[in-house]
Amino acid sequence: MSARDLVLSRDAYDDIVYQGYDGGDEEICGVLAGAYGDDESVVHEVHQTENVAETPQIRYAIDPEEQLQVIESVEDAGLEIVGFYHTHPAGPPRPSATDAERATWPGYSYVICAFDGYPYLGSWRWTDEGFERETVVVGETVG
Repeated sequence: MSARDLVLSRDAYDDIVYQGYDGGDEEICGVLAGAYGDDESVVHEVHQTENVAETPQIRYAIDPEEQLQVIESVEDAGLEIVGFYHTHPAGPPRPSATDAERATWPGYSYVICAFDGYPYLGSWRWTDEGFERETVVVGETVG
């Protein structure tokens, strides 16, 4: 395993946490935008998407058309896709078995924000062997 970092601007980190609070008992989800790297990715923006899962309290799904629109918007702004994020309002502070079954972007970050008392935000890269934990670094200014 190699050490990898995911650097989030303070605004990006706060956006994910506040979106999670606003989502109540339903998972929120979205796309991470910034600068992608093999060993370190930097998130400048988060783009919330609608959770179209049949059971949004325990699953998340991004509509493929909305995902494509967000990706095009990110690329038009000169940024790259870094990965995806979602919340676990009542779930574990790590990827679930369902998260592993549905991960489809090898090499990209999957951020999970869990809410059990205080919010916990962790990140994992999807690899051929499964999820590999990343170190999350939060900064006022990144770039």
